[in-house]
Amino acid sequence: MAGDLVTETFDYDGGRQVTVYLPPGRPQAVVFGGDGQLISRWGGYLEAADAPPTMIVGVYRSDSEDEMVRLREYSAAFDAERFAAHERFFVHDVRHWVRSRFGVMLLADRTAVCGVSASAEFSLAMGLRHPDLYSTVFAASPGGGYRPPPVMPSVLPRTYLTAGTLEPFFLDNATRWAEALRTAGADVVMSEQVGDHGDPFWQAEFLKMVDWAFGS
Repeated sequence: MAGDLVTETFDYDGGRQVTVYLPPGRPQAVVFGGDGQLISRWGGYLEAADAPPTMIVGVYRSDSEDEMVRLREYSAAFDAERFAAHERFFVHDVRHWVRSRFGVMLLADRTAVCGVSASAEFSLAMGLRHPDLYSTVFAASPGGGYRPPPVMPSVLPRTYLTAGTLEPFFLDNATRWAEALRTAGADVVMSEQVGDHGDPFWQAEFLKMVDWAFGS
């Protein structure tokens, strides 16, 4: 990896880390991602694919061994108060730090929000709730805690969804979102891949997502 990784620990939740991947060239786009332990390390794949220089801001999930803690942060359906606290941290605290620490102008049309599994639900929620900040959503194998609302917002982000044929629950959720967003008039890609939950197609699709959103 030619780029750099910079990690900062925030006070949120007793100490929560954020790792930023800085590409070798001046960033042309920024991707904010949940499950940052995983997504922030994908910068090397972008370099190998000669993708547009893209900063990745990976916000770590809770280090609790209780999976429900993660789900409560990523989906308001499980715990609206904890979800709202995490949303404030993700949208306000982390974005402010990125602007002040790295001097990056966070233009919405060059900013995406990304997630995998439960954090893909969170990325969809952030895209629908803050389209003025995130013009694009990358969602790999979204869980089912957050489903398309009966009435979609008037402004919708561009959305790239993917899921594997060997994970039917998550494929159904991704397909449901793709159909609902298309019906509402959004620009949507739905990519069905051969694979199971967490298989390497997530990384491969991430390259396609970045190219689709920010390529020439």
